[in-house]
Amino acid sequence: MVTCFVLLRLLFLVLNLLDSAVKMNGLGVGINYGQIANNLPSPSRVAYLLQSLNISRVKLYDADPNVLLAFSNSNVEFIIGLGNEDLQNMRDPIKAQSWIQQHVQTHLPQTKITCITVGNEVFSSNDTQLMSNLLPAMQTVYNTLVNLGLDKQVTVTTAHSLNILGNSYPPSSGTFRQDLAQYIHPILNFHSQINSPFLINAYPYFAYKDNPGQVPLDYVLFQPNQGMTDSNTNLHYDNMLYAQIDAVYSAIRAMGHTDIEVRISETGWPSKGDADEAGATPENAGLYNGNLLNKIQEKQGTPAKPSVPVDVYVFALFNEDLKPGPTSERNYGLLYPDGTPVYNIGLQGNLPELVYYSAARRKGFSFSAMVIFVVAYVIWA
Repeated sequence: MVTCFVLLRLLFLVLNLLDSAVKMNGLGVGINYGQIANNLPSPSRVAYLLQSLNISRVKLYDADPNVLLAFSNSNVEFIIGLGNEDLQNMRDPIKAQSWIQQHVQTHLPQTKITCITVGNEVFSSNDTQLMSNLLPAMQTVYNTLVNLGLDKQVTVTTAHSLNILGNSYPPSSGTFRQDLAQYIHPILNFHSQINSPFLINAYPYFAYKDNPGQVPLDYVLFQPNQGMTDSNTNLHYDNMLYAQIDAVYSAIRAMGHTDIEVRISETGWPSKGDADEAGATPENAGLYNGNLLNKIQEKQGTPAKPSVPVDVYVFALFNEDLKPGPTSERNYGLLYPDGTPVYNIGLQGNLPELVYYSAARRKGFSFSAMVIFVVAYVIWA
């Protein structure tokens, strides 16, 4: 019997060490978990998959209760989303409170929800009413979080397309579009007031696709290249993504703010595209995302903000077969729906068989507890 207890203690020790290794060797990036597909694994299987990939930050485009429940009692932090179609309703304090109580409060603290994105790329539309609703919706959601005592653990922001910039070259001359200034300036004041980040969806791929003859491929793929030097600051850039980030910082500074952090809510590279989508190949996607992961692990900032590590959410976890648009839109995933890598960048996760893992989840077992139970059974048997 003593031997049995010793073996069990050793098993607990090994599992704890493995858990510590996962935490210490995490990738340092987040992942966008889109679900516009009809062939994706269940959220409970994805929860185990992300644990095996050492990914602990996830961004959703909604507040799917099945996902949030599947990740309860995990170490994964979530950004959840309110769709553009919800902005009008979110101006109403009663409707905002109802939404937060249903989609946020019920999942806390078991699931770590840290941020709500109110709308996505609102300024990419020509809908002035939608643009006008954005800030009031953000303010109402934030005030509701304050009233519920949740504002210290859940922040509020929105995600923008890079086309909100009127000028991005050189980075030090970055400015927002003049037609958007009336909307963006008060949003920046709001970010400053509540200390929340400014999110940008940045894709150097688009710049290359639109002008492959002029944009050096190595520059957008983080490959060795001559780069460019900002003539105003003499700062050198060896990749386009960091130049884009600093252009956003410059645009924010031009509106009077130096106290707002810029984060990348989406970036990625498609592994497949149509004939007119230059550069959309598995090789280029592997280089972009693989080099990006290496860059992030260095925990360095951009040339203009060297002390602020770049914060990135890669797009996306899976290929999504139901997304509309060109072929590239359905091929941004790091993984196929069966959990196998689309290309090799060193990510090798485990997607468990549904029958075993889901049964354990229903009985309230974690994977580690299930392993301990099986080993204990074998020992005493």
